[in-house]
Order: sequence, then structure tokens, then C-alpha cells
Amino acid sequence: MTQTADATGTTTIWAIDPTHTLVEFSTKHMMITTVKGRFTEVKGEIHMDETNPERSSVQAELGVASISTGVDQRDAHLRSADFLDADNHGAITFASKRIEGAVDRPGETFKLVGDLTIRGTTREVTLEVGYDGRGRDPWGGERVSFSATGKIDRRDFGLTYNQALETGGILVGNEIKLAIEVQAVRA
Repeated sequence: MTQTADATGTTTIWAIDPTHTLVEFSTKHMMITTVKGRFTEVKGEIHMDETNPERSSVQAELGVASISTGVDQRDAHLRSADFLDADNHGAITFASKRIEGAVDRPGETFKLVGDLTIRGTTREVTLEVGYDGRGRDPWGGERVSFSATGKIDRRDFGLTYNQALETGGILVGNEIKLAIEVQAVRA
């Protein structure tokens, strides 16, 4: 178990468990249908300051090549230079900057503000996070869980590929909704 003490309290380190973590996104297709996808490769750490939760932090990384929408041809296009450019930008990263309204009881919510980097472009984003709880697993480990939602405009990250539709509008929506379920194991 990793635990460090400083003048302000105790910090614990939690490794994101990729087998119990889900990072999903959704956007409109042809302005009428919602298409969802996910990243199956996720890793990172949560540093929890037990005494001052607002001083906690998160770093996470998503493998771009692991993107999955359930359609191979679409996934290949999303990995291409038209979108995420997986050959040159293999990871999407998030590094928290601050926590607003930190909580310590399951069911409470707070804002997690951090830098999201996609395709070499970094922008500040805010996620609405719910603390889902903490407990022991059957193998004696301690786990913690959070749920988060947010949205970004893909054009802010240089993802501008699109096609105009004959009937008006665009093929791919610009607003990307994020839905994240994280379970982490105390290191």
C-alpha cells in the first residue's frame, strides 16, 4: 500500500483498473442518430488527499488505437489522420488541475477541472463527477469508484473533418458527450 504523509494530511495512490473502467463518448451522426463508442485501453492514477480532498489529483491516458464503436470501418476512419491520427498521436491524456467542491461521501458530486490533450492540442475541460463509494474486494484490496460526465467540442482539438449533407446539416456532430465510470485499486 502506497501512502505518503505531508504537512496537510495523508495522500493515497489508486491505480485505475482498466477491466472495471469504462470511457465512452457519443455524438450525432447525420444530425439525427446518436453514435456511441469507447476506449478499451485506459490507465492512470488517482492521488487522493484524505484530509483535504480538494488537493487530490488524477492523471489518465487512453490508447487511441483502442477506440471501438462496433463498426470496423468507422473505427479505422476515427484512427486515421481525418480524426484522431493514431499513427502520430497514440494517446489521449487528462491531467487534473483542480477539484471544486470535493466530497467524501458516496452520492455527492464535485467538478474535476483539468487539461485534456487530443491530437497534440490541450484544452481545459470540466467533468461533473459523482463519488460512488469505496470498499474491499474479495482478494483483500481496497477499491474506490467514481462516475463522470462532460462534453467537448471536437473542433477545439483540431478534429474538423466533416461532410455537408444534401438535405442541410453535417455528417458528424461537433459536440462530443463523455460518460466515464472509474474503479481504482489502492496501490
